[in-house]
Amino acid sequence: MKKSYINIKSIVSLAIAGLLFSSCQKKLDEAFPNPNATVRVPVETLLPGIISNMGGSSAAAGSAYGTQNDGLYIGRYVQFWATNTAGNAFDQLAGAGVPGTNVDLFGSIWAMHYFGMGQNLKRMMDWAAEEKKWNYVGVGQAISAWSWLTTAEMYGDIIVREAFNPDQLVFKYDEQSLVYDTVRQICRTAITYLNNTSDNSTQSNLAIGDAYFFNGDVNKWKKFVYAVMARSFHHLSNKASYNADSVIFYGNLAMNSNADNAVMRFANTGITGTSNFFGPVRNNVNALRQTEYIANLMTGLNSRFPGAVDPRAAYIIRENPNGTYKGIRPNLGASGLPVADQPANFWGSVFTSTAAPTSDADCRYIFKNGSPFPIITASEIKFMIAEAQYRKGNKAAARAAYIDGIRLNFDMLINDYGSAVPSARAITITDRDNYLANPTVVPAANDLTLSHIMLQKYIALYGHGIQETWTDLRRFHYTDIEAGQTTPVYADFVVPTGINLYINNNGKLPYRARPRFNSEYLYNVAELNRLGALALDYHTVEQWFSKP
Repeated sequence: MKKSYINIKSIVSLAIAGLLFSSCQKKLDEAFPNPNATVRVPVETLLPGIISNMGGSSAAAGSAYGTQNDGLYIGRYVQFWATNTAGNAFDQLAGAGVPGTNVDLFGSIWAMHYFGMGQNLKRMMDWAAEEKKWNYVGVGQAISAWSWLTTAEMYGDIIVREAFNPDQLVFKYDEQSLVYDTVRQICRTAITYLNNTSDNSTQSNLAIGDAYFFNGDVNKWKKFVYAVMARSFHHLSNKASYNADSVIFYGNLAMNSNADNAVMRFANTGITGTSNFFGPVRNNVNALRQTEYIANLMTGLNSRFPGAVDPRAAYIIRENPNGTYKGIRPNLGASGLPVADQPANFWGSVFTSTAAPTSDADCRYIFKNGSPFPIITASEIKFMIAEAQYRKGNKAAARAAYIDGIRLNFDMLINDYGSAVPSARAITITDRDNYLANPTVVPAANDLTLSHIMLQKYIALYGHGIQETWTDLRRFHYTDIEAGQTTPVYADFVVPTGINLYINNNGKLPYRARPRFNSEYLYNVAELNRLGALALDYHTVEQWFSKP
């Protein structure tokens, strides 16, 4: 039998080679980290990027995730604005393209929720819990609740139970109703963590990551959570289970002064990543112009507020060469408007100009590079309370909240958005109070209608509360008429019809956006087929939240 033996010299050589390989591998791993591996970073550095997704983020891997990019298109659905040339499909309330084509419009909120925040938000909360920074966990939960609600009301059925599972390539969608329960559960968890001020939960540390939102103030974050709760109950107003008392209860716990407004702020250093998405540096609203609808609301030409000239016009929309306020109609561009009546663009240049100015000195409102961008305001909360009280039959309380909502919006504009407003048109307290004293605007309690409340909310949310306004319009099916009234709630709101309505709508109005193309329509097609999301008119299918 032949003996077998081991060459000791070979073992030593192999061992040395192994050590050298291990050392080289370690150096390679340190120099070139695996991009798919979890890299531990301070939670303070994760939060700013997560918050930026709430508006319009700017990063190499995730530019334009957030509400503002989709708002460019949803803003046309709600007639905040339209394009300055005729024949634009999205002015016709079009969906985001034909399935099977590489069209990723309306996918920014989806990307915000599942990618921009996604694992970043989860890791921030996990790591913060390990470090006993309970306030970061609570803030993460607060943002998560807001994001779930915002995403569901944009798309309808979404991925909930199987979301953020790295071991899956395809995912099942859940019914939208599950989201509302999920949101409320997350909100309660958020409050628990935000109430925990022990261990490493300091305001100064939270302010490092939260420098441009609430500056580390957990009390303001709690009000934000309660605002999300109020929204989650209020958006179900068409259902028999609607609970006005819950809306009022959580609304009263939410922001009730402008000092508590949830507002994104910007360092404004002259580069994209530190600028407002709607400012000239980012050059995103160059073709958008105010509509006839908002102009008529502000100038006394709307049938709900006949003759009531609104001093806020100079702050939120633009004058024309005549010095008056006119707007365009969806899909028609300047058609029917003489040059002297064509409004300036949102940056103050002439109607036809689409070039971004080199300076934002003439820009106003949320269209300056450094303008704060509201996410939820006290004014919005007051209008929700006003509607809830109205639905309860308490018109006196509804009127009081309605007045508060208008006053708060006036005060926000006076204090935060007066830049570049002509001095002759600057709002004074007397102007504000005279407007509120106008019985056409603020009637006696018994004469108050849902139309008053919703139209003043529309004005107060102009330009920034885009998704909330679309949710409202869908709750009222765009043209619903309140029982006992003859005028639609959104008085004079004319939806595109005929050749002005996108052909794939099949005569119907949009109620949802398609899930993001660059994930769902590439990899999750079987599930989309189950939902009916391959149909050309899928975007017109009414969502669960607005149904009885």
